Amino acid sequence: QVQLAESGGGLVQPGGSRRLSCAASGSIFSDSNMGWYRQAPGKERELVARITQGGTTNYAESVKGRFTISRNNVGKTAYLQMNSLKPEDTAVYSCYLYRISTGTVTWGQGTQVTVSS
Repeated sequence: QVQLAESGGGLVQPGGSRRLSCAASGSIFSDSNMGWYRQAPGKERELVARITQGGTTNYAESVKGRFTISRNNVGKTAYLQMNSLKPEDTAVYSCYLYRISTGTVTWGQGTQVTVSS
């Protein structure tokens, strides 16, 4: 059974950068798509970015040009590099892994990112 461990959240000033990591256990990493959602208080959950098994990426309009998602299949880790952070990026960020062969989804524990001066 796959498990995801997230890291990298915290407090950052507006305009700053932060990198989130999502490390997967198990041997199914290559058979998966991955991504991050975020949810701010009082707002709906939003898909931030995703990356397919083959490396194709998609981003929410609100983060295009500022965020970059990548994956290291050897290290079984996905990354979300967040630059030029804004207060409106403040949210709990949760990574997910979608296993292509079974259609199952596994979630990380979530990590808080707060953008504030």
